[in-house]
Amino acid sequence: MKDYRSVADAVAKEIGAGRLKAGDRLPTQREFARKYGIAPSTATRVYQELARRGLTVGHVGRGTFVCEAPGAPAPAPALSEPADSRVDLELNYPVVPEQAGLLAAGLGRLLRPDRLEPALGPVGAVGTPAAREAAADLLARGGWSPGPERVLFAGSGRQAISAVVAALTRPGARLGVEELTYPVLKAIATRLGVTLVPLAMDADGLVPEAVEEAHRTEPLHAVYVQPVLHNPLSLTMPANRLDHLADVLLRCGIHAIEDAVWAFLRDDLPPLASRAPERTVLVDSLSKRLSPGLSLGFAVAPAAVTGKVAAALRSGGWTPMRFPLEAMAQWQADGAVAALVRAKQREAGVRQEIAEGHLGDFVTRGAARSYYRWWELPRPWRADTFVAAAARHGIAVTPAAAFAAGRHRGPHAIRIGLASPTAKTLSRALATLGDLARSAPDDLAQD
Repeated sequence: MKDYRSVADAVAKEIGAGRLKAGDRLPTQREFARKYGIAPSTATRVYQELARRGLTVGHVGRGTFVCEAPGAPAPAPALSEPADSRVDLELNYPVVPEQAGLLAAGLGRLLRPDRLEPALGPVGAVGTPAAREAAADLLARGGWSPGPERVLFAGSGRQAISAVVAALTRPGARLGVEELTYPVLKAIATRLGVTLVPLAMDADGLVPEAVEEAHRTEPLHAVYVQPVLHNPLSLTMPANRLDHLADVLLRCGIHAIEDAVWAFLRDDLPPLASRAPERTVLVDSLSKRLSPGLSLGFAVAPAAVTGKVAAALRSGGWTPMRFPLEAMAQWQADGAVAALVRAKQREAGVRQEIAEGHLGDFVTRGAARSYYRWWELPRPWRADTFVAAAARHGIAVTPAAAFAAGRHRGPHAIRIGLASPTAKTLSRALATLGDLARSAPDDLAQD
């Protein structure tokens, strides 16, 4: 029985040798399975692996296509014996030891019969007055606090982003994004028929002049931006950059979708929404602050678009259940949220120190309170080859292509998520990746 990774290696070799060219359409997964003599389920995993390496991109209703080749032929796949277990450095969910105890106390009070019965009732996008007050308090940072009447709720942060994009754009609309952006946003845009317009970045984040220039070329309907601890680069816009971007939004009449999901790690900084409140919809979520399984999204919208965002939440089926709203309000009131935020800020620093210890002699980037590390790989490593080699060692990392907006595959870099494994497992995995990067791909292929 063929392993899906060996089949993916074979296809990668075809792409690297130029026998499969940029823009070529791969066969359907069923046809692919017949060609390689594998099960359809294995073909599905092959296609997922190729996309994860940044070699292909799928378009709903059109098929799977080869991405632009970087120019040089790919080196032979870096292979080793597959590891027995998988270390996930792709998904990024911070967990701290005190988490369960703090959350359990609040849930215990919520489970009293007199409180549980109303908590199990229905609720809509506007939630309840108590939940809006609690959410406004939870989202406050850097001296800014949203008006409770502006807070809407979604089932998750991703659903909140989907609803806001749907509310501010339409099929065929142009949505400006940082040239490296959140991969889920790319999928949302594809599903909604929205065209992403990559915008230049520099060491301070999104370049406001790039927004203005793109809008002048052909109007943008909105801009999606991550001003604090940008995913994947961990950049944070300084105050003067935020002021400049706010001026551009106001002058051009463009709405911004401010993704603040990681901003709780820098809660001393006021958001873009504090500078251009009438042009900014701030989106946030509960799961990163508290726990991966606690799904609740927030959208803080200007009065002019609150109705549109609420309608999008309802029509998309993205409204929340009432129980997480009640739980959020309880945890905010009893201090559990604040305690967990502080613990996760400290833990981010610990994990960045671990990363620096293992990868300090490479070109990497990671802010002290970020759970990400951006790694520009040393030559002759390519991102797709390194991702495949890491997978052979049982370590999952994300290639730059996953974040690249537009047609380009991005630089030969990877993003490492530092949050999900234990500190001990993270240290071992980063040591392995460091050793791997110091080796030559061709040498590994001959093992």
